[in-house]
Amino acid sequence: MAAAGDSSARIAIVHDYLNQYGGAERVLEALHRLVPAAPVFTAIYDRRAMPAGFAGWDIRTSWMQRLPGWRRLFRAYFPLYPAAFESFDLAGYDVIISSSSAYAKGIIPAPGAFHLCYCHTPMRFAWRTADYVARERIPTVARAAIAMMLTRLRTWDVVTAQRVDQFVANSRVVADRIRRYYQREARIIAPPVELAPFVPRAADDFYLAGGRLVPYKRLDLAVRACSQLGVPLRIFGDGRDRAALAALAGPTVSFLGRVSEAERRDLMARCRAFLFPGEEDFGITPVEAMAAGRPVIAYAAGGALDTIVDGITGRFVAEQSVAALVAAIERSQGDAYDPAAIRQHAEGFGEARFAEQVTRELRAAGVTLPGGH
Repeated sequence: MAAAGDSSARIAIVHDYLNQYGGAERVLEALHRLVPAAPVFTAIYDRRAMPAGFAGWDIRTSWMQRLPGWRRLFRAYFPLYPAAFESFDLAGYDVIISSSSAYAKGIIPAPGAFHLCYCHTPMRFAWRTADYVARERIPTVARAAIAMMLTRLRTWDVVTAQRVDQFVANSRVVADRIRRYYQREARIIAPPVELAPFVPRAADDFYLAGGRLVPYKRLDLAVRACSQLGVPLRIFGDGRDRAALAALAGPTVSFLGRVSEAERRDLMARCRAFLFPGEEDFGITPVEAMAAGRPVIAYAAGGALDTIVDGITGRFVAEQSVAALVAAIERSQGDAYDPAAIRQHAEGFGEARFAEQVTRELRAAGVTLPGGH
């Protein structure tokens, strides 16, 4: 094998799964742009759920791609993922870049290979099980069996952390989790955010929220708060929680479904404020809203603490409750924000900065990317 610093060094990228498109997949896209010739190893790949551009990548799936009903049952198959990732043959690759929120970091690198893990979070369902189970509405009868399997999974997760040479975390809170669960230190590099051209616009009288409509996003708080206040709320995106959210919604709440990138940017540029009531490990959509010059009203936890400046680019909510969000929305109606200042803050999270920092981490380990990066 070539040495890591050799321009002929072979590089592989590993990602958990490619069956939904969100913040982790945007990070993967940015990593792939750094090394476009690198193959991407992943457990499963659903072409229908991913952007068309992925079809031109060298994507190599595990044997889980052949399991019956994998599109529908991919969560139920969670005990199988460790074996799937350990089954990948990475002999001949000098550098492994894993993009991991669960299993990808557990691959087995070749002897002497350098493994950089961009950790979106240590697996949430294994380490924050009670909260995850409650939000996912898992039946009580299944919880005991899941708990036993998760005990084994946590052990595997800790052991495989030693297969990583350098951890990179996407936020301070994730770096703290890596230190707590793995006893490892991590550099912090915020995910890349695509910053659309900024054109200051007058705000319309509606609030905005959205993304993947799944329970842990806590969009139920935004729906209830805006319904209680009688203020317009528009929600973009889709997901398995949509029906439950619609059942909570008053007449001022509208669900837009999946929208184009152009439509989403237009909504962000025109909203009164973007509502972000969940706790994310980083949270890209608030930064996108700030890139459009709009303030964010967010729960004061997780990655929001790294991206939002209280009183300058938005307002924090101290607790995850309808009452607290209602109070924050009411107070924010008297706030004055400078759209240009909000945009300037967001520019610190662009892809050029991400690429520069990832490249610097690899160079520090003696890894030279193709093209001189």
